[in-house]
Amino acid sequence: DGMEIVEKVIEPMLITGIRICGNYRESGRLFSTLGSKVGRHIAWPAFNFESCFPIKRAVDIEGISVRELTGGRCLSCLHHGPYETLSESYGLVFDHSKSIGMKINYPIREIYIKGPGMIFRGNPKKYITEIQFPFED
Repeated sequence: DGMEIVEKVIEPMLITGIRICGNYRESGRLFSTLGSKVGRHIAWPAFNFESCFPIKRAVDIEGISVRELTGGRCLSCLHHGPYETLSESYGLVFDHSKSIGMKINYPIREIYIKGPGMIFRGNPKKYITEIQFPFED
């Protein structure tokens, strides 16, 4: 389908997040909670391996974890379309990583470049999600 898989370096970043064991569909509620608590400190698009935002500086807010997320090399691809079809892009990157003998360092990250807004859902066919698969050198 012409999806490009590239290798890139991701920098370490300070993040704030909420960790839960639960349904993936809870992410929207968690992002809303995070946004209301740390909104002015947010530095980048939201992403998931847990619901989190990169932030400009450390903040001390009850119920919110703040820590540095390590950087390193990753395989990256841009998924265009609804979240329900992300598994197709995951499959392509998993197959690619196997074919070149790369061992993935979990967790995988999803960066929401274009998605639903706080008020309007938007058109899921136009969503853009970057999937990053960190790997061992």
